[in-house]
Amino acid sequence: MYLISKRIFDFVGSLILIIILVPFLVVIIILLLFNKQDVFYLQKRLGLNNKYFKIYKFSTMLKNSLSMSGGAITLRNDPRVTKTGKILRITKLNELPQLFNVLLGSMSFVGPRPIMDDGFSLYSLDAQSILYKSKPGITGVSSVVFRDEEFYVTYSGIYPLLFYTEYVFPYKSKLEIWYYNNRSFYVDFMLIILTAIKIIFPSSKIEFEIFKTLPKDKYFDSFKSQQPTANNNV
Repeated sequence: MYLISKRIFDFVGSLILIIILVPFLVVIIILLLFNKQDVFYLQKRLGLNNKYFKIYKFSTMLKNSLSMSGGAITLRNDPRVTKTGKILRITKLNELPQLFNVLLGSMSFVGPRPIMDDGFSLYSLDAQSILYKSKPGITGVSSVVFRDEEFYVTYSGIYPLLFYTEYVFPYKSKLEIWYYNNRSFYVDFMLIILTAIKIIFPSSKIEFEIFKTLPKDKYFDSFKSQQPTANNNV
């Protein structure tokens, strides 16, 4: 019943939002064309039951960015990100085309983020076994907790791939296992609300007040960035 109702909500909700947002989507497309960059970015990702699908996004990076320095990892102030793309990424507007993924049924509003094979292999074996028993989502528990993932990766002072391997994905594994074990309309609805709140207040930890059993991580709770300050720039 939950899955059937969720699909109805996804279909109706995405259709209504697409209709409402058409003028806004057209403006973004014009801006991207004006800046002489690709409009859409399509990439193969893992989906329900570990089957592949094409995810839709607004393009935010230079062409062939995956073959440039940094690969699939994006850092704060990454030179591959265009000026328009930077705004789209900060506001998460680059994710809007995924409404078509939701409409077509390859994604849901809420679920684990769809990733490539390399990312999937970094999850714990327990997380891998249940991750895509749920449809991937535009947002989800990992998206809320890691609202500004680029900040952590950029200012950890640790080599990015090692940081993902040793810190980010072990914690995301715990978060996604929690989501799978606690899936409900209430959890999905609150994650949508929390996503909106975290866009405005990215440093907020309100999700841990809403979900008392949500796993915490000592490293990220006490995270101290290596971001340069005015004093150590002198």
